Amino acid sequence: QVQLVESGGGLVQAGGSLRLSCAASGLIFSRYGMAWFRQAPGKERELVAAISRTGETTSYGDSVKGRYAISRDNAKNTVYLQMNDLKPEDTAVYYCAANYLVYTRAARQYDYWGQGTQVTVSS
Repeated sequence: QVQLVESGGGLVQAGGSLRLSCAASGLIFSRYGMAWFRQAPGKERELVAAISRTGETTSYGDSVKGRYAISRDNAKNTVYLQMNDLKPEDTAVYYCAANYLVYTRAARQYDYWGQGTQVTVSS
């Protein structure tokens, strides 16, 4: 079955950096658009970044533009999220998601989701 396993979360001070990874299995990775979403307590899930199947096209949420970078390695079935200049408002559970053939920013269109990894940014 399809599995998406996130890693790399943790506790970091404001201004610091983290790199999240999402390892996919049970699917043909290169056929899937990938994305990172996040959800903070009491808030709706929001798009952080999305990347097309080839990696040529990326999109970011307004709150992370210029600080975060999404990338993928189709040979390793892995998508990454480099997070720089982290702020306390970036604290959330970060989820990896996969969408068959489609590059989209809409959470409802994603087929598979990981369990999430906690990112906590202290001030």
